[in-house]
Amino acid sequence: MRKPVIAGNWKMYKLVAESVATAIALRPLVANANHCEIVIAPPFTSLKAVADRLEGSNVGVAGQDCSTESKHGAHTGEVGADMLKDVGCSHVIVGHSERRQYYFESDAMANQKTLAALENGLSVILCVGETLAQREGRNAESVVRGQVEGGLRGLTSTDLARIIIAYEPVWAIGTGHTASPEQAQEMHAFIRRVLAERYSAELADAVRVLYGGSVKPDNIAGLMTKEDVDGALVGGASLDAETFAQIVNYNA
Repeated sequence: MRKPVIAGNWKMYKLVAESVATAIALRPLVANANHCEIVIAPPFTSLKAVADRLEGSNVGVAGQDCSTESKHGAHTGEVGADMLKDVGCSHVIVGHSERRQYYFESDAMANQKTLAALENGLSVILCVGETLAQREGRNAESVVRGQVEGGLRGLTSTDLARIIIAYEPVWAIGTGHTASPEQAQEMHAFIRRVLAERYSAELADAVRVLYGGSVKPDNIAGLMTKEDVDGALVGGASLDAETFAQIVNYNA
């Protein structure tokens, strides 16, 4: 059985005090949520303070991105995976559509970041997903295949145990439009087939595949009924502790 993961991506919101207050409010609301793993991704400036407040809890902390470089060096403005680990992170988000769209990150860069994260002991939430034009052009599967295969290039079977795939259709992120549970299931099953081709059916069956894109308390339960939906990567709805807790406690 794959244990679901509910992850919250706070993006470029919340100063340190706001981040800490949200983490403190969230902690007791999800303390009894043993049915899933919980991860939140505050902005870089708040990671240490949030991780300190959540120490000993069932809520993990993720970086929203990391450098392609796994060694220290002259990389002004970059944050290394070992630096994330050093401040208390257990996970890092890689290849988010906003990084791909606005900062022109490629599958090769996502792969470099994934390798750097794994080398430094972090688990990776690798984001994949197609645009509306790509879906309407019937290229969704080929786009997602390329992102999965490109992001995982060079990873061993052992590495795969620390990979979580997040399917986030770009047309559903922050738009209020959500893929139907059936659309999510269809793509998640396809992603698992790609993993089975690359590794094995057994290993593919063990990888958690999350859905992301306008996830809210009123649609999470429907998504979670699907066989290949193993949780969610939540954006805007994760910024409020009570709302995010409702998503975490979808089975209550």
